[in-house]
Amino acid sequence: MIVKPLHTAINVTNLERSEYFYGQILGLSKIERPMSFPGTWYQVGDYQIHLIVASQLPENEPKHEKWGRNPHIAFSVSDLDAVKQHLLHYNLPIQASASGRPAIFTKDPDGNVIELSQASGD
Repeated sequence: MIVKPLHTAINVTNLERSEYFYGQILGLSKIERPMSFPGTWYQVGDYQIHLIVASQLPENEPKHEKWGRNPHIAFSVSDLDAVKQHLLHYNLPIQASASGRPAIFTKDPDGNVIELSQASGD
């Protein structure tokens, strides 16, 4: 039985560029990584994001018109409007959720889709 999620592994082609995106722009906390191959790990609450360096990314057929229908990772944010302005400050692409809910999508330097959703009042 599955009891909790542990991490998501994301392939990236340029570790320095991706560390800037995930660490500086998204503000994730870098943690120790006990692996010898190139990559970086980040902690997000009880969850981790593992960046793994790949010489090239697998080809797939992304759905360009609706980014949320592509493989993606989602984060809850406390202030969606502030996050949107922050991403625009860095000239990052954003797309509103097609569902109309309070969420936006952006892409990391390798085109991996990131969903950012307004945290509920729970």
